[in-house]
Amino acid sequence: MAAFSAWFWNERFWLPHNVTWADLADPAPGVEYPKARHLLSALPLALGIFAVRIFFERFVARPCAYMLRIQAEMGRRAQPNTVLEKVFTSITKCPDSRHLDGLSKQLDWEVRKVQRWFRHRRNQDKPSTLTKFCESMWRFTFYLCIFIYGLRFLWQSPWMWDTRHCWYNYPYQVLSPGLYYFYVTELAFYWSLVFSQFTDIKRKDFLIMFIHHLATVGLISFSYVNNMVRVGTLVMFVHDSSDFLLEAAKLANYARYQRLCDSVFVVFSGIFFGTRLIIFPFWILHTTLFESWEIVGPYPSWWLFNGLLLVLQVLHIIWSCLIARIAYKAIVRGKVSKDDRSDIESSSEEEAEPVKDKAKPLARCSPKGENGTNGHFSSGAWVQDHW
Repeated sequence: MAAFSAWFWNERFWLPHNVTWADLADPAPGVEYPKARHLLSALPLALGIFAVRIFFERFVARPCAYMLRIQAEMGRRAQPNTVLEKVFTSITKCPDSRHLDGLSKQLDWEVRKVQRWFRHRRNQDKPSTLTKFCESMWRFTFYLCIFIYGLRFLWQSPWMWDTRHCWYNYPYQVLSPGLYYFYVTELAFYWSLVFSQFTDIKRKDFLIMFIHHLATVGLISFSYVNNMVRVGTLVMFVHDSSDFLLEAAKLANYARYQRLCDSVFVVFSGIFFGTRLIIFPFWILHTTLFESWEIVGPYPSWWLFNGLLLVLQVLHIIWSCLIARIAYKAIVRGKVSKDDRSDIESSSEEEAEPVKDKAKPLARCSPKGENGTNGHFSSGAWVQDHW
């Protein structure tokens, strides 16, 4: 373990030339630099945030949902059937024509009845609008609060107005209480998302978002350990500036205020484009690539840090193209596109289909057994992109 620790914390990787960990010992009583052990405090705080979330969703978000007449839908439950349940859990949640015909003969049921059973069974696992509303209201509240805190903190910070202050006297930059709280709270929130993802609404992008949250935790921790916290606060603030608007648009969608939903989404899109395609590359990347090179000079972790930020910028461009399509539909067609990650299938459409189509599998089913109407905005999977 000692050999591994010495290799992992190699000063030549983490720190600029001629700087050692001993140089970053506390300069005076009550004054200190960021240290890796500080990050451990984010874990109990993450559990606290998770507990606050449970309380908030039950005693704040749920009453708000009831005021907006959002109720938990009581859909039909599939009748117990061991044969179909075994197929559903171990083979496929959305059987094709071959499976439907076979099951129809085995159970002496009409194909239509087998289709209906699978639809009802899938819907049992889908979250209600009430559940999604409560989850989005919690995220909206946190994102808005952390954005306001970040704005208040950075407004008084010199590197907000002159990014060269991110690198003056680096890495001997003292850790202020406000900066510490900002960093640890963001880190704890993403740890809480890692924990809560196993109890949250299950979506098709579960694995992608799980990796995303872990990557976010890693990048925040990485920038804290080598004291790139000043520029790190700028990166977090730029991303926080639009997240709460996305959640606000979701809330309007769940409450069925479609015009408000579309309007907020268009505003969100404009801010997203401005922060990710203008401010981030021409303000953040400019200081991390050029100003830091001029003032500090490159070193191994500097190359890794900037490489990751450049990858993030590529993702910004991809996400912006996808969101632009949705915003275009909101403006031209008058309705924001919906996400297919956690929807509930409509029974009226399928039951209205003519009997001659009874041999068809559900058209809304994807190869992975998911379906495709309503739920969160399709941008929701793309724009939760904190680094």
